[in-house]
Order: sequence, then C-alpha cells, then structure tokens
Amino acid sequence: QLQLVESGGDLVQPGGSLRLSCAASGFTLDYYAIGWFRQAPGKEREGVSCISRSGGTTEYADSVKGRFTISRDNAKNTVYLQMNSLEPEDTAVYYCAARARTCSSLLMSTDFDSWGQGTQVTVSS
Repeated sequence: QLQLVESGGDLVQPGGSLRLSCAASGFTLDYYAIGWFRQAPGKEREGVSCISRSGGTTEYADSVKGRFTISRDNAKNTVYLQMNSLEPEDTAVYYCAARARTCSSLLMSTDFDSWGQGTQVTVSS
C-alpha cells in the first residue's frame, strides 16, 4: 500500500520560509511523479507544484512561481517543497500525492492516486 507522509508545516510570519517534506513508505518513489496541493478553509483544493519521476520536469501554479521550489531525493524516498516569501494567502493544509504518469501543467488533483494526510501551514503575523 502506498503511503505518503507530509511534515514541516508550521506557523510562520509573512515573508518567512518553510520546507515541507513528503516521505514515501511501502513503495519506491522513483516510479511516481509527485504533486503538492493545498486547501484553505472554504476553498477548493488547488495544485501547487509537481515534479516528474526523474526530477527533470517541474510544474508550478502561477501563484507560487518564483517563490516555491519542488525537488526530490529518490535515495531518501522524499520530495520537498521549499516555500519562500510566504504570504497570508499561502495559509492552507498542504498535501502531497503520487501519480504513475508524468506531471501535467494542469495540476489536477483527480490525476493523482495516493495522498498523504496533510500538514498545516499558517502564515500570520
């Protein structure tokens, strides 16, 4: 059974940084593209970023381009989301998810099969 566990969420001030981790267990991460999604209270889940199996292709939502960076370390079976210049609008529960096919620029949650439980990111002064 595919298991993904997110960590790294926290309370941070506007302009601050956080690094989220998505650790996989029960399967080898190499075979999957990994996406990050977020959901704020009262809003739909939205795609944030995706990284291909090799790490050679990355996709970002316009709202995070230039501020967030996705990366992966297949040896550690982990994907990261480095978030800089955080804004209150980034406040949400962040989820990682796996899909067997490559990333799509559409970042649609329905394209992903296995999900983690989420980690809370709060940006507030």
